This record gives sequence, structure tokens and C-alpha cells, in this order.
Amino acid sequence: MSQQPGNAASPALSEIAQSFVQARREGRALPDFPGEIPPDLETAYRVQDLAIAQWADTVVGWKVGYIAAERRDASGDERLLGPIFTRAVWNATGSIPVEFPVFQGGFAAVEAEYVLQLEADAPDQTHYTPEQAEAVPARLYLGVEIASSPLATINKLGPRVVISDFGNNNGLILGAEVSDWRARDESSLRAQTLIEGEIVGSGGATLLPGGLRAAYAFALGRSARRGRPLKRGDLIATGNATGIHDIRVGQTALIRFEGVGEIHCRAIAAG
Repeated sequence: MSQQPGNAASPALSEIAQSFVQARREGRALPDFPGEIPPDLETAYRVQDLAIAQWADTVVGWKVGYIAAERRDASGDERLLGPIFTRAVWNATGSIPVEFPVFQGGFAAVEAEYVLQLEADAPDQTHYTPEQAEAVPARLYLGVEIASSPLATINKLGPRVVISDFGNNNGLILGAEVSDWRARDESSLRAQTLIEGEIVGSGGATLLPGGLRAAYAFALGRSARRGRPLKRGDLIATGNATGIHDIRVGQTALIRFEGVGEIHCRAIAAG
């Protein structure tokens, strides 16, 4: 998988990373952002890289999140990345709910996802069009991102904060494979999320701005520019397909992917 690049960092950035990592290890909430919010996305990624280096696990993929136009910076990035770790990937097991950890007192949500897995190393380039991304072989799976952070206000504080804390990711549940996904009209990839039996969101692949291929192109290019080019086997969770749905410890979610499969899951307390 991708390797940690060498980045010099100020003590202040290191302290932010260490605060998030320690809170995650202990399964506890943080009352406020632990320091001064990074001034731009590049600095936020430096915090993320420092935190990844402190986390005792291997990066197996990346979640992609969309950045609203009013929250973008001079980089022009329309999306952001957060790491997914090996021990935080679970396979869906039919009708038996998959238990996933969230931070009590922090932020906790589930997101229906379409997840790509590379079948070859990405080419040696730093920018991709959606068409170029589609040419990089990958399989497509159903998935659920566990969006959870020790910081309850992470999404309200914006993308620089989200990036700083692992992209607000705390795991990924993988479901069935979507066969011949390139041949499908993305409008046919539809999904619905229920929490405690109530529908909280509907949508599908077309809810992703630009669709699956745009998210794929961003992940390929941004990873390469960070010095973390994507490799065969890496996962990419392409973005929320029905919305971001708050969940509490003990609650159960059911995500239905029309004509393909379902994922059942239940929130438990982290740590």
C-alpha cells in the first residue's frame, strides 16, 4: 500500500495530530479542536500525514469527501481524502448486523458508498480526467463509510478540520461486488438508507458530483500529488450516495442498494 512521505512539521501540527490520535485510541471525545485550525488544505494534509505515522495500522485505502464551493481554498480542490486502515475494514455478513465503533460525545454517522478497488497500480501521473481514471482497472463494491470523530463539530468547522482528523473516517463496511459497473448507467445505481427502520436518505451514484469517475479521478490525482500514489488493492470510497446520516450507539442502519444487495450494521461505542 501507499507509504508515508517524509514531511517536516512544526510542533504545533504534531500536537494536533497527537491529540486526535490519542483521543481515538482511548475512544473519547474532544471538546474543541486541539490547537489552531490549519490555514489551508495542504497544511491540514500535513497534520493527517503525521497522524497516519502515529497510527499502528496500515493504510488500505481512502475515503473521498466533497467540499462545498464556499469552503474551498486556493488549491481549487473540490474534494478531500481521509485514510482507511486495514483493521477498520469489515465485510458485510448478510442479515447479521456488522458492529462498527463510533465516538460517544463526538461525531457519528453512516454513509452509503460505492467503493472502488484498484486492480493495478495507478500510472505515473498527478492529474486525471474522469475518462483517464476509468481506464485504470478497478472493481466496484457496495459499502458503508463509518464517519466518526472524537470532535462533534468536525463537519461544521469545515474541510481543514475534517482532513486533520483522518477525513472524519472510522472504518468501512464492504458489501457485494457490482458486476460490469463501467457498462451500467450510473442512474441505475440507486441506494436508500434506513436508521432504526426509518428512511433517512435516498439517492445513488448520481448524487456524487460528477459521478463515480470524477471521485475516482480526484483520488488518483490527489494521492499522487501527496506522494502516496495508489496501488493495486487500494480501496476508494467515492462519497456519500444518500447523504450523511447521524447515528447513535445502539442504533441499527440498513442500506439498500437497489438490485444489488443490502448492508446491515449497528453502532457500538469506540474503545
